[in-house]
Amino acid sequence: MKPPAETASSYLENRALLLLLLAASAALGWILLPFFSAILWGFIIALLFAPWYQWLLPRLRQRRTAAALLTLLVVLVMVVLPVALVALSLAHEAAALYQRMQSGELNPGLYLRTVFDALPTWVTSVLDRFGLTNFAALQRRLSAVLAQGSQFFATQALGVGQITFDVLVDLFIALYLAFFLMRDGDTVVRAIQQGIPLAPAHKRALWTQFTTVVRATVKGNLLVAAMQGALGGLAFWFLGIGAPVLWAVLMAFLSLLPAVGAGLVWVPVALYLLINGAVGASIALVAWGVLVIGLVDNVMRPMLVGKDTRMPDYVVLISTLGGMAVMGINGFVVGPTIAAMFWWCGSWSCPRGPLLWHQGSEREANRGESSWP
Repeated sequence: MKPPAETASSYLENRALLLLLLAASAALGWILLPFFSAILWGFIIALLFAPWYQWLLPRLRQRRTAAALLTLLVVLVMVVLPVALVALSLAHEAAALYQRMQSGELNPGLYLRTVFDALPTWVTSVLDRFGLTNFAALQRRLSAVLAQGSQFFATQALGVGQITFDVLVDLFIALYLAFFLMRDGDTVVRAIQQGIPLAPAHKRALWTQFTTVVRATVKGNLLVAAMQGALGGLAFWFLGIGAPVLWAVLMAFLSLLPAVGAGLVWVPVALYLLINGAVGASIALVAWGVLVIGLVDNVMRPMLVGKDTRMPDYVVLISTLGGMAVMGINGFVVGPTIAAMFWWCGSWSCPRGPLLWHQGSEREANRGESSWP
């Protein structure tokens, strides 16, 4: 048995070491906070493209560096280049739309008046109570917004270059981090697991659920968003609606929200077409939106997201909305991941309760040591 003095000294040393570790962790998080998005997406890229890396590794005679570099080349061709091309087209259409609004060719106030005139009387009376039918005030507000927009574009030209530079820096950091995570991922995972004070079975199950949820959330949501945006943009282009790429990107972004998604765009457009007498185009857009775009959300999303996360749809929806409200675009990954970790902890704390995770967790917990997927 150790003397009391030695025990007290060890206790104080452990407390001091713990405080030092907490302070160092807080300081590290503080200096890395500006690059949170880049670090997050670097991890996601490495996680999603790990199967490519594992496929290339034996074919390159276990040369990890070469396999990681070739995997990054695949990322550039399959992800970065298409996104850059869409961004350029989006910027062109947004600039053209802004010029049309500045010249008066496109008058949102007039469009809104047309829509309001076609509404039933009881609807307009309700809107009038909230002051939403004062088109003169609405026109003044729109003019003020356009004036502020023109001033912004005139005085913040250098800001656009700064934003482009920041995006390139974040992209470089994400790809740089993804390279090392793919090449040295097993070592990183083992180091992290050694620092987690859980039983080995719980560590393995936690890592399995974490990677499964992240992979399912990102792959499922991004694939559904891309499909809905592309299908919606194709319909807009076919019907002759202006700026189809702009609308497609907007629908893709809103498609990250389960249940509602792209309908926030195509439903008002279909209503506007109906009010303006384009009955055929309106019916075609509604049919396309319900039978094609809606089918992607109702069929593909549960198959790609819900099947792997094993969480109810309402949990996925609320955690996605909350995550995006707190963290912006990154929240559609972080929100469901946090909810899944909470769900997983509940399954271990009450194994016979309603939070029980699927049986795959127990099977994974009984396997060998976790590694980079």
